[in-house]
Amino acid sequence: MAKRRIPIDDGRAALAEARTGGAARAVQATAVRYLLEELAERAPGNTVEVRVPPFGATQCVQGPRHTRGTPPNVIETDPATWIALAAGELDWETAIAEARVRASGSRAELVGLLPLVRV
Repeated sequence: MAKRRIPIDDGRAALAEARTGGAARAVQATAVRYLLEELAERAPGNTVEVRVPPFGATQCVQGPRHTRGTPPNVIETDPATWIALAAGELDWETAIAEARVRASGSRAELVGLLPLVRV
């Protein structure tokens, strides 16, 4: 498991500010990265890659490991959607139905892992 780079208190503070919608880019980046670290800690592994450009990506979920190139299971979304999903303000099915999340691969889903925090 990767070592946390963002202290939990800093991540929670950034998340609280980012949820207001008017947060500075650096605050939004910290919130996204904090939530990606939280996901990797709760679901360690290398089967699914979650990408939230331009701020970060993580690998998570136990199972088959890829070693080169693009992983077979990729989830990508924008920062606002990722924060809403992780905070429980948006559910996975709605995000997929509204095309706010792009998921490819047979294991590319986060149902049961979200929300990461309760606000």
